[in-house]
Amino acid sequence: MKTQLSEMSNIGKVLAKNLIEVGIDTPEKLKSIGSENAFIRLKTIDSSACLSKLCALEGAIQNIRWHKLDEARKTELKTFFNYISTL
Repeated sequence: MKTQLSEMSNIGKVLAKNLIEVGIDTPEKLKSIGSENAFIRLKTIDSSACLSKLCALEGAIQNIRWHKLDEARKTELKTFFNYISTL
């Protein structure tokens, strides 16, 4: 069982630090919050957060490299990202 964010797929030291800064300090918390809500929190401290970061969060939750997300989920995330970018 992964106990630290940085042990999750796609989560490096900087992203782990940013997640902790927005109140997401464990893998379990990230999983319960979900990638979209975690991304919204990250956008409050990093206006340059991109679609790749959103996909990285989802990949971490699914325990896979984000490049291997299924196409339907990638499309959902892209739609969400585009919507968030208009706000």
